[in-house]
Amino acid sequence: MSAERIVVAMSGGVDSSLAAAMAAETGAETIGITMHLAGSQSRCCSLEDVEDARQVAERLGIRFYVANYLDAFRREVIEPFADAYLAGETPIPCVACNKRFKFDHLLERATVFGADRVATGHYARCERDPETGRVRLLRAVDDNKDQTYFLFQLDQAQLERAWFPLGSLSKTEVRERARALELATADKPESQEICFVPDGDYASVVEAIRPEAKKASGDIVDAEGQVLGRHDGVHRFTVGQRKGLGITTSEARYVTSIEPETRRVVVGARRDLECEETIVREVSWVSGQVPDAPIRARVRVRYRHPGALARVEPCEAGRVRLCFDEPVPAVSPGQAAVFYDPDDGQEVLGGGWLTRRQG
Repeated sequence: MSAERIVVAMSGGVDSSLAAAMAAETGAETIGITMHLAGSQSRCCSLEDVEDARQVAERLGIRFYVANYLDAFRREVIEPFADAYLAGETPIPCVACNKRFKFDHLLERATVFGADRVATGHYARCERDPETGRVRLLRAVDDNKDQTYFLFQLDQAQLERAWFPLGSLSKTEVRERARALELATADKPESQEICFVPDGDYASVVEAIRPEAKKASGDIVDAEGQVLGRHDGVHRFTVGQRKGLGITTSEARYVTSIEPETRRVVVGARRDLECEETIVREVSWVSGQVPDAPIRARVRVRYRHPGALARVEPCEAGRVRLCFDEPVPAVSPGQAAVFYDPDDGQEVLGGGWLTRRQG
């Protein structure tokens, strides 16, 4: 690594702490920045995390700053999160956070500092294609920690300046190296929840942001429209959900669709969740070039989804049609559909947002 100055996004966790240490080890001037995003109740980027990041920066002997983005985070991440639930979708705020804050906003700060690159603790890899000169976004070596699903919106300009030093390490190796460097965060537990929903109660967050959600009750119906029960708001449901439906039936029922216009939650059998094709909106292509013909891809429709082979057909207005080789269950509107190379599934080709399914 030959950059003279590197800005590191330091969240206060072990991953970003080691990323900062690895940046400093290159001999480059390293600057740590913690982005204060979600307030005191957050499980990430909280005041406690700020202090943890500061301790690591002091240990490494690097400059450290805190950037306050509370208002922007509410406007760009939390409010769209609430609106998506009210629209019958299941949002992924981590994608918007990574795109807007870990890269858009942070790269702006890096430019002010005169930094050449931004390093983060993401488990992902970048590699330049020798034939095209473009930067390829690749899955991490540690498949269990890979985070490329959340990075599909990054463009070539951002990838040119991004460095993911943990991409070739396992989580075990990260902690071992952090302990060897005596970093205060070496054994800090990691949170699995969305940072601004620390107790997992999504509905309460939605209702706090959009109080009208408390009045959005409606019917739970089957595919024929027969009313099976009542609910307290469409924001309390997601496609594929089985538990907590509040109805009693002779066989298991799953949420198959959500109709925010009528406030109906439709339930059915597990087989009713199978999706053969769907439309994906607001598609981003990592290369920056939209395919001029259908392509083959391995598509992940949620973070832990192993991926399903599909034909990706470009449509108008930044959309594509996904035609799966075999039906895929529980395709939820609002989740991301991320396209990978169909052969080994390592390279991210692009991705977008799932709409209401068809077929």
